[in-house]
Amino acid sequence: MLTFEQKIEILDTFPELQRKDVSLGRTNYHYEDSAYDKKNVVYHLHKNGNGYVYVGQTPGYAPDDKGFVNIRSYSAEELRAAVEASIAYLSTPPAAVQAAPKRRKPKNGTERWSGPDKQVLELKFEDDLWYLYTGLNLEMAFETYEEAEEYLTEEGFTRS
Repeated sequence: MLTFEQKIEILDTFPELQRKDVSLGRTNYHYEDSAYDKKNVVYHLHKNGNGYVYVGQTPGYAPDDKGFVNIRSYSAEELRAAVEASIAYLSTPPAAVQAAPKRRKPKNGTERWSGPDKQVLELKFEDDLWYLYTGLNLEMAFETYEEAEEYLTEEGFTRS
């Protein structure tokens, strides 16, 4: 197990990290160029050698629910690798959050679908659901247009 001083010596070799001494003799290292709000790479490194490195969801690590791994018993190589993984993870911008798919709405509120045996169905968007009608009879209801379209296509229907 590395001592506190040995861990500090290794961590000080990363010029992109800023050392921050915090309460109770503990030390944090921040990565100010983080693409996330999170900037802590090393958290609460204690004089007894205990501490944590933030690895987020980096493969090959088993972090706690906050994304940290305990480095108490890490070798010099393991500590360097974890810090490098942390910096790489924090340097990668989060994937753009995809907007929820918009519900497609036919211009006149109704879409006609023709199928086998000249059957005609109407797809209507009402009350945040897609309703499929045969004449006045309700056949099915769908939460999204995509579900309705997939069902109709599988059943051999095409837009008319």
